[in-house]
Amino acid sequence: MSLTKINIAEQSFNPFEMIGKQWMLISAGTEDKWNTMTASWGGVGVIWGKPSATCYIRHSRYTKEFVDDSEYFTLTFLQDGNREALNLMGTKSGRDMDKMHDSGLTPVFVEGQPTFAEAALVLVCRKRCRSEIAPEDILQQEILDKNYADRDFHAMYIGEIVAAYKG
Repeated sequence: MSLTKINIAEQSFNPFEMIGKQWMLISAGTEDKWNTMTASWGGVGVIWGKPSATCYIRHSRYTKEFVDDSEYFTLTFLQDGNREALNLMGTKSGRDMDKMHDSGLTPVFVEGQPTFAEAALVLVCRKRCRSEIAPEDILQQEILDKNYADRDFHAMYIGEIVAAYKG
């Protein structure tokens, strides 16, 4: 299957469904060394006059190192039927295994960035901002109790969507 470049501004999709329920993969790195992880927190919209996406990565995640060291990252929404791969990518670490290949998915590169041939939609994002989510910035104690009992906080990344592909 090949990916076709599209204009993201002409697309219509439900980010609540795609991100929150179907989940996405955050990937970054080079063809020689890269990593990916499953995420269900994020958003799409316009910031600083550009189509943009946000994603959130815990400090403990191996993928964070790759996003921090890269100018770009991808958000990949897989076609239906790939839930097992998403579960693997969200529960196993690339420090311990080659989950990109062991997942059963087919790694490919678009615009020099990692993604998978089984993608329904790929957003190639140029990193524009990274911000730490600090405990003192969270206004409801229940959010801290539910999401950060282990004190493993997230960094938020804002990326300009510079290209999009459809599977």
